[in-house]
Amino acid sequence: MNDTKLKKTIKITLVKSVIGTKKSHKATIQGLGLRKLNSFSEIIDTPDTRGMINKISYLIKID
Repeated sequence: MNDTKLKKTIKITLVKSVIGTKKSHKATIQGLGLRKLNSFSEIIDTPDTRGMINKISYLIKID
C-alpha cells in the first residue's frame, strides 16, 4: 500500500472572537492553526481533529 493516499481535509474559518473564552478553547484554536478573526486553516479529517472542532464549534465555520 502507498503512503501517498489522498486524505480528506476540512477547511475551518474562525468567525467569532476568542476574547472571553476559556483558556482551553483558546489553546484549541491555536492548535488548529487559527490566529485572527476570519483566518482559515485546512486540516486533515481525523477523530482527534473532529473532537477539537466539536469543542469550539460555536467559534468557527466549517466549509
